[in-house]
Amino acid sequence: MNGLLTTEIPDGKFSRGATSWGHCRTITWPFSCGSSGRFRVFRSLLLLTFLFSSGCASIRPPRGVRPQTILIETTGYCPCGKCCGWHRSWVPPFRPVVSSGPLKGKPKRVGITASGTKARKGTIAADTGIYPFGTVMNISGYGTGRVEDRGGAIQGSARIDLFFKSHEQALQWGRRCVRVQVWRP
Repeated sequence: MNGLLTTEIPDGKFSRGATSWGHCRTITWPFSCGSSGRFRVFRSLLLLTFLFSSGCASIRPPRGVRPQTILIETTGYCPCGKCCGWHRSWVPPFRPVVSSGPLKGKPKRVGITASGTKARKGTIAADTGIYPFGTVMNISGYGTGRVEDRGGAIQGSARIDLFFKSHEQALQWGRRCVRVQVWRP
């Protein structure tokens, strides 16, 4: 991104985009004000590291707690209507509605979990009577995730669903029995 040129007006005020410290005439990306190139690269890498670490990698098991290792049947799911039981209403404004069950026809918030968070990689649907919201799990072949959702077909301690971004990825995962490390809150 090119720098934004700023000028100081003779009465001591600055034009739009100028800084209050006057000596800085160019604002460059990211966060720099005429600093050396290596320092800007370092800050850019630091920013990118922070942004990427805020995703699934930020789910960490609690320290000092020993995990329970068990064999669990896992299936994949995505935010589509087939996986999450919704369809578009034919009545304008064509919003998503629940397909079946006691809430049939009620509005559906697509991509929002039962705990109220946005579904993303690392979101796990489980029986919350066994694994309460916030339970951290490390699944072989999938990675680390947190229980943030529940599903009608998920009952008992031997079943969980793993979130994937696309229906194709969820089908590719299929149904697998894998070893899972569980850290309860």
